[in-house]
Amino acid sequence: MIGKYIAKMDDKNRLFVPAKLREELGGKFFVTLGVNCGHRCLTIYKDADWQTLSENYDRLPIAQKGDATSLIFMNAVECEPDRQFRFSLSQFLLRYAGISKEVMIVGRAGQAEIWDVDEFNAFENDNLTPEKLLASLEALGL
Repeated sequence: MIGKYIAKMDDKNRLFVPAKLREELGGKFFVTLGVNCGHRCLTIYKDADWQTLSENYDRLPIAQKGDATSLIFMNAVECEPDRQFRFSLSQFLLRYAGISKEVMIVGRAGQAEIWDVDEFNAFENDNLTPEKLLASLEALGL
């Protein structure tokens, strides 16, 4: 998934799936806690990726199933968009990410993220430097 899309919450705390992400996300996906460079956001996982994440968690020894890992699962919501491609988020997730009305949905390779638009703009401004972009390209092997 790639790109960034501005969306607005409706009065029932529903978001619209951007048209370019609808096919990639499919009819069911999962949203849970996320973090990116110290900023709070939400992470969207496609159904198959969520199942892999769940299987990996199930295989962990009990000593490695820490509280933080559990929080990812206990706060997740399963989303099946309606005919208008809207989906709901829990109040807890909205509070965690500081989301009120306007959000930025961004593609991040195999996942997508949902950000409060102001928080995303701060993140983007902090990271749009030649040095940080070069370090990112090097980390990707370019």
